[in-house]
Amino acid sequence: MASSLEGCVSALRNSMQLLDSSIGILDDGVNDFPRLAKVLQTARHFELISEPDLQAAQSALLSEIRPEVENLLQRVSNHLDKLERREQSLVAKCDLNEGRLSRDSTGVSAFRPSSRSSQTRKAGEEGGKAISALQELKYKQLRQKKQRLSYAVETLELQAKQRERQLRMSMAAPQQFFDD
Repeated sequence: MASSLEGCVSALRNSMQLLDSSIGILDDGVNDFPRLAKVLQTARHFELISEPDLQAAQSALLSEIRPEVENLLQRVSNHLDKLERREQSLVAKCDLNEGRLSRDSTGVSAFRPSSRSSQTRKAGEEGGKAISALQELKYKQLRQKKQRLSYAVETLELQAKQRERQLRMSMAAPQQFFDD
């Protein structure tokens, strides 16, 4: 019985040594566990949302922005119209002043026209040459006015196209953001 008891004690000692070594191995393996848990912890950097939520946000944003953009476009259009009218009035005023200056240099004042009888006498004396010279002067003035106006129209059209392009690009940037 003593030998069987000694065998049990030695087996128990061996089991305890094996258990101690297993605990040591587990302690070494688990000792780094808090750091590993922190390293392996996942962090959500971006929120994923569903496509219907995204489309609803896009439509809400567009419905909020669209009236403002239309208002701004209308204001730009009104301002361009105002500038165009102002330009036309300035061109007309310039032409009027040029005409007055040219008449003043020929001796006929725009504010005090000569009497009708003296005009008919001059027209009779100079004949066709005076009429053709006046017509040529008017033609030249009209041609210059046409060139100025066509240049102004081209400039305004280019400005309008550039503003439309800028507006489209500014509207496309948020749209691309939502498309991606």
